[in-house]
Amino acid sequence: MKRFINVHQRIMLSSVFLSLAVALMGCGGGEDDPKPTEISLSVSPETINASADGGTYTVSVNTTGKEWGVAMGENFFTVKTENTSSQMGTMTIMVPANPMAEERSGLITVMSGAARKIVTVTQAAAEKATYNAPEGYQLVWQDEFNEGTELNKADWTHEVQGSGWVNHELQNYVNHTTPKGRYVTEISGGKLQIHCFKEDGKIYSGRVYAKVKEGWKYGYIEASIKLPKGKGTWPAFWMMPVNFRSWPADGEIDIMEEVGYHPDYVSSSLHATAHVHSNGTQVTHEMYCKGAEGEFHTYAMEWTAQNITTYVDGKKQLSYDNRGLGRDDWPYNDPFYIIFNLAWGGDWGGAQGVDETALPVTMEVDYVRVFQKK
Repeated sequence: MKRFINVHQRIMLSSVFLSLAVALMGCGGGEDDPKPTEISLSVSPETINASADGGTYTVSVNTTGKEWGVAMGENFFTVKTENTSSQMGTMTIMVPANPMAEERSGLITVMSGAARKIVTVTQAAAEKATYNAPEGYQLVWQDEFNEGTELNKADWTHEVQGSGWVNHELQNYVNHTTPKGRYVTEISGGKLQIHCFKEDGKIYSGRVYAKVKEGWKYGYIEASIKLPKGKGTWPAFWMMPVNFRSWPADGEIDIMEEVGYHPDYVSSSLHATAHVHSNGTQVTHEMYCKGAEGEFHTYAMEWTAQNITTYVDGKKQLSYDNRGLGRDDWPYNDPFYIIFNLAWGGDWGGAQGVDETALPVTMEVDYVRVFQKK
């Protein structure tokens, strides 16, 4: 609806505008005009020197502004702020242990209005890298699962397949979420969680690939994993060839597998034309790992042109040499990519039936790291 202003109202408004103009002219434009007050900002200390073991450090913030905040890029430490809406506050900087034999540093920008202060955090190098890689290897890729709530799409790919796709398994693999929006994979608490559950009569789970188009050729590859409990579970940490054409001719490397009806017994296996489970010639080894279900343990493989050896918590599991018999026996000289998945049922996982009362179940991965020779 339009509103009309009568003559009397126009006269009153004109008088108001005129009064404001006179007032502004009377208090502006002179050399003695007050300038906007500059905000004073200070932080103490401005430099944090953390030990290689890490620790928690407190920085005091003082400002004449009404509020303050912080900004920083990706860093090796985390920051918690308190009293940011007052002129006096604190930052708590939490620095984890440095796993590398190199000093590292990062910056925090403290802001209040136009004022800025920089806090520098420097951490001493570890005497020796705490990673478990053998001597002569260097880290080339890792995922510590400390950022965000979803897997980094630049590194990871979800498999999408219906039940029965392989090994008569019962789960449906979906891309991150089910039709109702439930997550089959998520990042939570610094861990990759792969969930398996039942929704509308179907079983859903996750299967993810790292660097599926690139992979790695040879190296030391390790992950820390907590396995789920329940008859029907079949979690795995394994690798397949980037340039896959046919199975088993192109090979398969199983670093760790376990089935819920045989709890805490973890296996490593190698598959090729000359050694495959379908005719009883597979190369495999099983080891009892107390607490594999419900606790984190490390599973690893050292892979060279001459040998593949797998490990459980640093103890040798399986070792197989390249015997010079050709590709049928050793197809492991091409790039392979990493796979994590949680299957339900199937030829092995369901060999003694499944117990759906165990659902939902979760497989957790604390980290995965790839090292190659320098």
